[in-house]
Amino acid sequence: MAERSLRGSRLGALSMETDENVVPSERQITTYLCPQGHKIELPFSIEAEIPPVWECRCGEEAKLVGDGPEPEVKAVKPARTHWDMLLERRSIPELEELLEERLTLLRASRGEKPGKKKTA
Repeated sequence: MAERSLRGSRLGALSMETDENVVPSERQITTYLCPQGHKIELPFSIEAEIPPVWECRCGEEAKLVGDGPEPEVKAVKPARTHWDMLLERRSIPELEELLEERLTLLRASRGEKPGKKKTA
């Protein structure tokens, strides 16, 4: 394998391309301010859509300073519980019927007589 490697260059070496005739896109500096008082300055291309919020190094959300649009507040969906998903598949009477069947099987496996319920 050593015979096939390129001589005089390393993996991850600098690119052989030059920066001649390359025009970088115009930049604009945007400033964000976090509730903790941190100031963040970021360069964005003029053509880029500027996000209204940016995550600060402290973990807070920094807001765009100036004429930026207000961030959209997204509605938070409540977490679906096991019970919610169960009710999507079965109705309450069906669940009660299944419960009775399972209790009957459980009582039979314990040797109890069917229809007899224990009171605590």
